[in-house]
Amino acid sequence: MSETDLPVPDEPERVRTGVVGVDDVIAAVEELEERPLEEHVGVFEAAHTELRRALDSTDAPTDPA
Repeated sequence: MSETDLPVPDEPERVRTGVVGVDDVIAAVEELEERPLEEHVGVFEAAHTELRRALDSTDAPTDPA
C-alpha cells in the first residue's frame, strides 16, 4: 500500500494540551479559516497575550521547602 492509497481523514486531528486556557487559544486559531481575514490579526494578538499569560503563570518559581 502506498501513501497515495491511504485514506484521507475528513477533518484534521485537533491538538489539545489539557490546559484550558491554552486549548481555548488553539481552538480560536483553528476557527480562523471560517472568519474574515480582517479578524485574523486580532485573534493572533489575543492568542499571543493568552499564551504569554499561561507561560508566565507556569514560570513562577516554586518553593523547594
